[in-house]
Amino acid sequence: MKPLRVIVVGGGAGGFFGAIAAAEANPHAKVTILEASREVLAKVRISGGGRCNVTQACFNPSELVQNYPRGGKALLGAFTRFQAKDTIAWFAAHGVPLKTEADGRMFPITDNSETIVNCLINTAKATGVEIRTGIFVASVTILKKQDSEHSTVFEILLKSGETLECDRLLVATGSNPVGYKIAQALGHTIEPPVPSLFTFNIRDEKVLKLAGVSVNSVRLRLSVSGKPQLEQTGPLLITHWGFSGPAVLKLSAWAARVLHSSNYQATLLINWLPDLKPEEVREKLLAVKNEWAKRAIALHRGVDLPHRLWQYIIFRAGITPEDRWAELSNKTLNQLVQELTQGQYQIKGKGVFKEEFVTCGGVTLKEVNFKTMESKLVPGLHFAGEILDIDGVTGGFNFQSAWTTGYLAGLAMCGKKT
Repeated sequence: MKPLRVIVVGGGAGGFFGAIAAAEANPHAKVTILEASREVLAKVRISGGGRCNVTQACFNPSELVQNYPRGGKALLGAFTRFQAKDTIAWFAAHGVPLKTEADGRMFPITDNSETIVNCLINTAKATGVEIRTGIFVASVTILKKQDSEHSTVFEILLKSGETLECDRLLVATGSNPVGYKIAQALGHTIEPPVPSLFTFNIRDEKVLKLAGVSVNSVRLRLSVSGKPQLEQTGPLLITHWGFSGPAVLKLSAWAARVLHSSNYQATLLINWLPDLKPEEVREKLLAVKNEWAKRAIALHRGVDLPHRLWQYIIFRAGITPEDRWAELSNKTLNQLVQELTQGQYQIKGKGVFKEEFVTCGGVTLKEVNFKTMESKLVPGLHFAGEILDIDGVTGGFNFQSAWTTGYLAGLAMCGKKT
C-alpha cells in the first residue's frame, strides 16, 4: 500500500499545525510543507511585539466566537472540537507552557516568539514532516483518479518546473494571493480581501500633538456618508497619525468592509466619558462652575480626563486658556458637553496595526465543511487559517482560528475523527 501523500501549501501557523496533526495521526503518511519565503512562521515571529500572542484565555466557544467579525458562526462547532484550552494543553505537552496576562492574552512564559517557532519546527521534524522553503507554487490541478486507495490526486506545478503529486492538499497561505488563485482554480469563490485591524488617520495637527495620550475607556460610533454604522467601547490611544488602541482596532475590524467601500473616509463620534449620561456630565461641570468660579477652565477640569486632552477639548468648545468658570455661558457649556460626549472627528485614511496585518475576505465559508475543513467541492482539498473568510479582533483570536482549523484539517486528511 502506498503511503498517503499530504502536501501543505503555506508554512504559517495553520499550515504547521495541520502538517503536525496529520503526521501525528498517520505516522506512515508523507507530509510536506511548501513555503514560498526563505523563513517559515514569519507572522508568528513578529506577533505580539516579538512575544507571540498565542491565544486568548476564553474557554467558552459561544463567547470565543463573539470576537470574530467574520467567521464566528462557522467556527462555533470547530471550537467545540479544538479551542483555547486545547491549544494551551498542546503547547504544554510539547514543552511550552503559556501564561495569561491581565487582558486575557496568552504568551509563552519566555516572552519570546522564537519559543513557539522552535516548538513548531522541531515538532514537525520529529514527526517526519518535510519542510521546503523558497518553493513557489505556480498552479494546482486535479489528475484523474489514480487508484482505489485515494479518491483525488492533485498535481502541483512549482515555478521551478518541478511537479509534485499528493492525495490530500491543505492550502494555508494566509492572505497571499497565491492561495486565492489555487482555490479559485479548483472552483472556489473568494470574498474580496480587504484590510482589517487598522488605525484611523486624523489630519488635525492639534490632535496629533496629543500623541501618547491614552484614555482607559471611550465609546466610539462610526458614521459613513451620514449613516450610523457601528459602535465599540474600550481604551483609546492618540498617536502621531491619529487614533489607535483596542477600541479603534475592534471598530476597524467590524467595519472593515464599509470603511473600505468609503475609501476610509468617515466620521468618528467619540464619547470620552462613556460611563456618564450627558445630563450627568452637565451636572458635574455646573458643580465645578459653582465651586471654582474664579479658576481658569483650562487648569481646573471637572472630569476625569488627561490634562492635555482636556485643554484640547475645551479649545474645540470655543474656550480660551484665560476663560474662567464664572464666565462660562450656557451656550458654551452645552458645546462643551457635546464635545465630551459626542465630539466629531474626520477619518481620512487608515494606518496599520504594527506588523500584524490582518485581512478579511478569502474562501467563502459555505463551501467548506467546518468539521473537517475539507472543501465541499473538491474531496481531499482542505483549508486552514486566514485564507478562509475569517478574521478576529486583536488578542490572540486570529492565531486561535489558525490552530483550530489547522488541527481539524490535519486530523481529517489522515482519516481521524475529532
